[in-house]
Amino acid sequence: MNDTTSKTDSNESEEPIIEGTETSSAAAAASSDATETTPTENASVEVEPTLEELLEKARQDATSAKEAHLRAVADLENFRRRTARERDDLRAYAAANVVEELMPVLDNLGFALLAAKAPNAELKSLTDGVEMVANQFKTALGNHGLKEVNPVGGDFDPNLHEAMSQQPSDEVEEGKVLQVIRVGYTLNGRLLRPASVIVSGGPASDDAKSES
Repeated sequence: MNDTTSKTDSNESEEPIIEGTETSSAAAAASSDATETTPTENASVEVEPTLEELLEKARQDATSAKEAHLRAVADLENFRRRTARERDDLRAYAAANVVEELMPVLDNLGFALLAAKAPNAELKSLTDGVEMVANQFKTALGNHGLKEVNPVGGDFDPNLHEAMSQQPSDEVEEGKVLQVIRVGYTLNGRLLRPASVIVSGGPASDDAKSES
């Protein structure tokens, strides 16, 4: 009887120790959870900029955009002026080259005029002199891309020739250039003036021969 009572008392005295241990463990776990949760909650908090800060940033962006626009306009204006100046210089330089090559032609033409006015001028010498000046003039212009369009005996090309009339011919085939009335010219492949020509119509018909 005494043994039973002592065991019962022993069990009753041990129970509070277990409950205290469980309570302490639960408190420690709750404290640990609170400790782990606090940094995460603090990290997720963001400070929103004030209205004054937003306005200042907008002013800075507007100023930067305006400065970039002004720089772009200035660069474009400088480019336009530089291009115009280079174009004018190119024209002046090109004209100077042409004039420089034509000056000897003018000199020789003046000499030919003086020789023609001489009392004892010979026709053959004058003819040779004028022909030399003409060839020199053609050479000077040819150096700058000028070419003659002189298609006598060749095929008629409406892109380069202007047909003034058509005549029968026993020597020249039909559709070919019988005669060049005025020479044409091209400049670097571009047509300046078509050649005025007479186109062959081929041999004359019997009716045309009888009428003639």
